[in-house]
Amino acid sequence: MINKMVVANLVQRPIRSLISVSAVALEVILILLIVSFFYGQLNGSKASQVGVGADVMVQPPSSSGLIGVSGAPMPLKVGDKVRELPHVMVAAPVIWELTTKPSIEVIYGIDMQSYNSIPPPLRFLSGGPFADPYDVVVDDVFAATKRAKVGDSIEILNHQFRICGIVEHGKGARKFVPLTTLQDLIGAPGHASVFYVKLDDPANMAAVVKEIKEVPGMENYSVVSMQEYLSMMTPENLPGFETSIRIVVAISMIIGFLVIFQSMYTAVMERTREIGILKSLGATKLYIVNVVLRETALLAIVGIVVGTIISLLTRRAILFERPMLRLFWSNEWVVRATVIALTGALLGALYPAYKAAQKDPIDALAYE
Repeated sequence: MINKMVVANLVQRPIRSLISVSAVALEVILILLIVSFFYGQLNGSKASQVGVGADVMVQPPSSSGLIGVSGAPMPLKVGDKVRELPHVMVAAPVIWELTTKPSIEVIYGIDMQSYNSIPPPLRFLSGGPFADPYDVVVDDVFAATKRAKVGDSIEILNHQFRICGIVEHGKGARKFVPLTTLQDLIGAPGHASVFYVKLDDPANMAAVVKEIKEVPGMENYSVVSMQEYLSMMTPENLPGFETSIRIVVAISMIIGFLVIFQSMYTAVMERTREIGILKSLGATKLYIVNVVLRETALLAIVGIVVGTIISLLTRRAILFERPMLRLFWSNEWVVRATVIALTGALLGALYPAYKAAQKDPIDALAYE
């Protein structure tokens, strides 16, 4: 009986119910899509580093864990010092350059010979290595997405580059340009962002890391094994990552709370006589609170379902338009978004429910 009354109350006010459902759906969409983007970029970055095949990474002091945001502050002579150490086979300099045009991605500036000396080497599906300063090697995912082929021109950092080769994806970036060219474009001649170090035996990793840090002038450099670097690529260790997620969740929850609060408070005011009738028929305060909270829960559940479906469809649409973009999806975060949205909605309905329960039946019946 009570459930039929709850549904009837919501159907009787379709516009208000639709607004409440939309607010909860928006709350869920914000959470799931922002998390999808943030975690997608993080997981994609980790996957690209695994594919490089290095054993150790050398970065300048105070370097960021986020690829592409540190510039190229490390002189190439650092690589000469590293190569002199026992067990070091390759020390390949690379520039990571973050660009947002036409989409967010990290361009790799590489010395083809040293970078390709780290197994597995780039596997060319067509074309070959750089022949000119403004050549670019792209991976097969980019080529398939853009229907690009060897000889085509693409824009990188406001300059035209010719595609000289297409490689199998998985070894770092989707676009590779000559190291010296990228150094000139960003104003960092003779510098790099990172050195990828390959050892003769991974068992010597700890010893090599210690030796690099003991090189005069490199005491404060960031020298970590690839496993250690990947273990640090977590939300807790990336500056601003967790904070950004919390801000989005807080804003989303506030939106849901305010809209539900306004909706249910107005509904209680409009149904003053109805509440008076229910109380005159013996309805307790708990019964009135139960009715209001059930209405809120139903609105929230519908909004959560709608929001989750729209998030999934939006994610698929984005991937269809931009297949190179990595987007994360997790049932755990769907559950979190559900709990957050439901909690915010119920909190928003508590005061209206209390207000309804406190109404005097005689005053309520006399209400016009």
